[in-house]
Amino acid sequence: MLELRHIYKWVNTGNNRTFLLKDINLEVKEGEFISIMGPSGSGKSTLLNVIGMLDEFNEGEYQFLHESVHKLKEKQRSTLYKQYIGFVFQAYHLIDELTVYENIETPLIYQNVKSSERKAMVADMLDRFNIVGKKDLFPTQLSGGQQQLVGIARALIAKPKLLLADEPTGNLNSKQGEEIMDLFRQLNDEGVTIIQVTHSEKNASYGKRVIHLLDGMIEKKVEMAGQVRRNFND
Repeated sequence: MLELRHIYKWVNTGNNRTFLLKDINLEVKEGEFISIMGPSGSGKSTLLNVIGMLDEFNEGEYQFLHESVHKLKEKQRSTLYKQYIGFVFQAYHLIDELTVYENIETPLIYQNVKSSERKAMVADMLDRFNIVGKKDLFPTQLSGGQQQLVGIARALIAKPKLLLADEPTGNLNSKQGEEIMDLFRQLNDEGVTIIQVTHSEKNASYGKRVIHLLDGMIEKKVEMAGQVRRNFND
């Protein structure tokens, strides 16, 4: 599905160059469920943003569904992102001026889905996440956990081929978090490719492969045998 080759990303401050990502090589096959782990500042969210085409990089090559992302113009990248990628952000990124219903509907408008279809699809998502009663509220009227559920519903509504999730259960209670991870596993079983950033070893164990980052570099890759709960330091 996608391949990163020798990806470097840095920021220059004065005469100093600080690397955010350093020589990242990663291949993700369709249908995989990958967890990215590492300490704060290791480059996890930066890597996710590069994969999601929200961040550019300074050197390297990125192939996504046989497209050379590093050669595409911004508008072409945006079209590719909207068509194939769903993103669950740690900070929600909901639009404050739109209701819950309108926030969830937004990706479908980008994809020119007919109004009657949009209505049915949004109704399904509201029902799936038990937020029908919140549909006319604005994000500021919701708790953090409720905002995260709306963000996940919005990410899933357009049926993305690739779902990217940055600490998807960070603002949820343990029961909600478990429900979301079970939903992710179900989506993965249905063929959706998932890459999540997480600090939680429990959440990481839902994936089939764990990528450990340290100082912007891939430190190690761990295969998860049949979703077994495994000590990552083995």
